[in-house]
Amino acid sequence: MNSKSFYTLLIALTFLFQTSWAQEKISPYKTKFKTDAPIVAGLVGLNVLGLSIIKNKDELTLAELNALNKEDVFFIDRGTAGNFSDKADKDSYIPFYASFAAAPIMAFLNKNQRSHTGQVMVLFVETMAVTGAAFTLTAGLVDRSRPLVYNTNLPTADRIDKDAQRSFFAGHTAATAAASFFVAKVFQDFNPDSKAKPYVWAAAAAVPATVGYLRLKAGKHFLSDNILGYAIGAGAGILVPQLHKKTNQTNLSLTPAMGFNYQGLSLRYQFKH
Repeated sequence: MNSKSFYTLLIALTFLFQTSWAQEKISPYKTKFKTDAPIVAGLVGLNVLGLSIIKNKDELTLAELNALNKEDVFFIDRGTAGNFSDKADKDSYIPFYASFAAAPIMAFLNKNQRSHTGQVMVLFVETMAVTGAAFTLTAGLVDRSRPLVYNTNLPTADRIDKDAQRSFFAGHTAATAAASFFVAKVFQDFNPDSKAKPYVWAAAAAVPATVGYLRLKAGKHFLSDNILGYAIGAGAGILVPQLHKKTNQTNLSLTPAMGFNYQGLSLRYQFKH
């Protein structure tokens, strides 16, 4: 993921639409500056921390590189160990960046969303910040060599580079899924009776799948990295708007749980409509 351009986009969107925060017309969502602003600030802080950890990751040593063996790769990922395609890598950025543009474009074009553009973009920033925090912290803390590291035809410098040691999980796929599923979820909430909903959701599912395929082909991520990234991004894209819906009465409880053979905590989250 191109972190600098990603967060530049989030900041730009926040300032661009902040004047439209308060809306008079009916929206399915409820946002409050005193609640959402600290959340966004905290998430940005986690992103900064994650990026710092990524920056300080170590390269592979030659001994570690020579010890890598495709047979040690998780069985569903083994067949793609050694993948590399510079073209696929470049091509993956087309749907990746296009997905970021979809949210403001949809908010502007759809008449039901247009007057709530500011609110929608605040939720979009939250969604991407959640996804970004999950990605940067995981990529920084987990060492997993990219598939291309197993390609012995590539220069050794490229294979041991610290950027090549953060395959887990797929940031491009996660960010694209977050953006596209957010667009579909918000469209559905503003247009519950629209006949276009199945097509919007189909597009939301297809775009990150395309990015995931290209990242797989490029040798940037394994299949399992893409599956997890897809799930995390899609989850954030759906849950952040859902948690802000006016009709939700949410109940989050953390209570002790005890049994014959265990003791612990029980976390329960319930939606009520």
